[in-house]
Amino acid sequence: MSRVTRTPSNLPTFAAEALEEVRRSSPLVHSITNSVVVNFTANALLALGAAPAMVDIPDEAGPFASIASGLLVNLGTPHAEQREAMREAVAAANTAGTPWVLDPVAIGALPVRTPLAFELRSARPTVVRGNASEIIALAGAGAGGRGVDSSDSVDDALEAARAVAAATGGVVAVSGPVDVITDGDRVVRIANGDALLTKVTGGGCALGSVIAAFASVDADRLDTTVAAVAVYTIAAEIAAAEARGPGSFAVAFLDALANVTPAEIASRAVIS
Repeated sequence: MSRVTRTPSNLPTFAAEALEEVRRSSPLVHSITNSVVVNFTANALLALGAAPAMVDIPDEAGPFASIASGLLVNLGTPHAEQREAMREAVAAANTAGTPWVLDPVAIGALPVRTPLAFELRSARPTVVRGNASEIIALAGAGAGGRGVDSSDSVDDALEAARAVAAATGGVVAVSGPVDVITDGDRVVRIANGDALLTKVTGGGCALGSVIAAFASVDADRLDTTVAAVAVYTIAAEIAAAEARGPGSFAVAFLDALANVTPAEIASRAVIS
């Protein structure tokens, strides 16, 4: 897909086209993610139509990142060997031109993941995805939230998101009731989704891998991030309509990712 200037009014159409392209190309997404969410992340990518791979050991992570379509680095459970694999994969991705996503899970006060997040931020991720408190902490303006939960609003994090985007030269996606995506200049809001997504382990983390998948299909990574978030949150809305609680929602959500149509994305996306 070629790079063109898009506005919020035509981003729903682009999101629909990007979904078609992800399904057509089946991007290989290298996910170095936390042990709590590996299965859900892999299943979300498979449902979407992408190909997951969880290569998180040194000496393999680098070579794999160089051939992958996209890379996710998620700091949820960063044990020592995985930290080295992350560094290796990021270096290889940058050399190969592989787009990569940083998810700075629960950073702020914790003494291992927080300096690692700043180290990886300096490697200029293509996209950073996190909740408001994580993005504020990554900007050096706060001490994080309550564990993996945000204690700040998305609007509170907007200036921090702009600062992180300026520091990385990339895109920042702040997850919340209304998601905000910015490249430091443009700001896009997406008002889709459902609160049940926050009740499923991996509901936020798997989004990082989906963003990496979409980043492989177009050169404008703000637009691909908007498309990824729109598809993901619309699938959550569809799933929530038939779910009886978090358990049935998790199953319905994977089904919705697999079955949502480009026409539904174009008609349901609430983008401003």
